[in-house]
Amino acid sequence: MDRLTAMTVFVEVAQRGSVTAAAQALEISRPMATRYLAELENWLGARLFHRTTRRIALTSAGEEALQRCRQLLDLGGELRAAVGAQGDPREQGQLRLTCSSSFGQSQLAAAVAAYARLHPGVRIDMLLLDRTVDLVEERIDLAIRIAHELDPGLVARKLSVCRSLLCASPAYLRERGAPKRPEDLAGHDCLSHHFVGKTRWRLSRRGQEVEMPVRGGLASNDAAALMAAAREGMGIAMLPTYLIAEALRGGELSVVLPDWQVPEMGVFGVYASRRLMPPIARSFLDFLVERFGAAPPWDREPARPAGRRR
Repeated sequence: MDRLTAMTVFVEVAQRGSVTAAAQALEISRPMATRYLAELENWLGARLFHRTTRRIALTSAGEEALQRCRQLLDLGGELRAAVGAQGDPREQGQLRLTCSSSFGQSQLAAAVAAYARLHPGVRIDMLLLDRTVDLVEERIDLAIRIAHELDPGLVARKLSVCRSLLCASPAYLRERGAPKRPEDLAGHDCLSHHFVGKTRWRLSRRGQEVEMPVRGGLASNDAAALMAAAREGMGIAMLPTYLIAEALRGGELSVVLPDWQVPEMGVFGVYASRRLMPPIARSFLDFLVERFGAAPPWDREPARPAGRRR
């Protein structure tokens, strides 16, 4: 638990008399504010508020804690001011971030290295996890998530777009033939992702949308595993261009049904609070927006359709 943040939430709730108002002021979700309060109460071993459907009031323990928390927050502010006066906090900060294994290995690790060259004093702790992370519980400053849309309770900034393509190895397409229509996918081995189109793939072309059932010999929660299987000729996969761009340029994979588009997703930076965001996290977000942007580097060269050779 980030105890200073939990104390900040507690003080804000006490001042405003409302968890909702405090969450809005701190620019975090109400459930997150509630969780900070619960964790602070667990840590202190005391109930801080009397809660009813109409009002919230401090307990005697809460009144005692409020005075001490204000003192600690004041000391923390003085410490940040004293340390910050000696240099740019981005040059000395520590950032704990997380993203999926496939995006981390193919794109984010290089971005982290480039950022570290600009700010050699930073320390970055990067967790590559193919699951949704609780930012508060696991002390994460920044999570990079790829999704069609996010939970409205999250605080997020859009960094870029994630486009996907259907692709397969040239060997597979020579043996099985390239699909001409989405309906032809029914006769192919389709490698699917657990969380994106496991049993049905949505495609669109010039306003026409179709949703095709798919099946095959492999489903995985890791896009890199699906790419490796597709390169070995196991079947057709729906994969993000950030991962397969080099394989497409090198001819190891070919685009299937190039006239049909897969729905785009967004690449988001997700964090607990705008107001309480560490300076290094804000700086790194700005860096990622500039590096990736609306036209990310992995999409700047055209992909090659199935059957086209150099």
